[in-house]
Amino acid sequence: MNDLPAIDRIGSNERDVLFFVGVSTASSSIMALFPRWAAALSLDAELRGIDVPLAATSEETRRAVETVASTTGSRGALVTTHKSNVFEQAADLFGSLDAAAQLCREVSCVVVTEGGIRGSAKDVLTGGLAIDHLLGVAAHAKLPRDVVMLGAGGASLAIAVHLVSRRDAPQRLVITDRRPERLQLIREVCAQVGTDTVVETHQVSESDASDQLVATSRPGTLVINATGLGKDLPGSPLGDAVRFPPQALAWDLNYRGDLTFLKQARRQVVSDGVVAVDGWRYFLHGWTEVISEVFDVPMTPATFAMLGDIAENLRLVESTQR
Repeated sequence: MNDLPAIDRIGSNERDVLFFVGVSTASSSIMALFPRWAAALSLDAELRGIDVPLAATSEETRRAVETVASTTGSRGALVTTHKSNVFEQAADLFGSLDAAAQLCREVSCVVVTEGGIRGSAKDVLTGGLAIDHLLGVAAHAKLPRDVVMLGAGGASLAIAVHLVSRRDAPQRLVITDRRPERLQLIREVCAQVGTDTVVETHQVSESDASDQLVATSRPGTLVINATGLGKDLPGSPLGDAVRFPPQALAWDLNYRGDLTFLKQARRQVVSDGVVAVDGWRYFLHGWTEVISEVFDVPMTPATFAMLGDIAENLRLVESTQR
């Protein structure tokens, strides 16, 4: 890995910059939320979005990382959809990558240092924090025995690592995706971690196969939409006639977009006791942990609660304006 030239900021009156590398950054709630968080944390910083298309070329991915590394005042970046691409296509631009990034083959947090840039993967941590909150919402003392995860991208891999590493790890983890190489990678990484969980992968091309896997799962199964469908692209990985098992926990990693998966699950809240939760908490943990690392702000429970209250108040305001 090669260090990029350090950024000379001596005598600069520029504000600190945190970049957001995503697909449609302007529509994210963080654009309105970050200034409020920065004020609460006494940070003189601004947020700038870098939109990179879903089917980005290596050159586009590398250009985004180079922008983060070379912009005057840059402190770092949060990377969303392109986490795996940053690792695969731009790892040589980093001076160091943490153990989670190397294990999960993704970079979700970039920190600019005097010697260049370093990368880390936060989803193992933030996914776990969001799952613990989900279990609290559902009044579950421990994780369900079965987990079905739809999608095998970077977030899925990190969440899978968290799941199989838990003390209450599931007995069975079922993962679906259209791309066999993604499924193979998850199997390899879970084997590397070492687990008693049975990791079962299915290559799917139509929603019918995923519908069947979900419908035949045991009561109380945790079903995760990690495909990006419902946010980056419209729709759901499941068909409209899907039946969730009774008392299922349906977790959509999305918090914005058409949220079709979440709507499908909510149809069974009354009839079958399904608990349907969006990705809002996951979004909050993802951003606050990156802010903590980039700006060296301890993310104590009290600090997270304060930032969560600010976010919830803004979310309520935005919902009344729609």
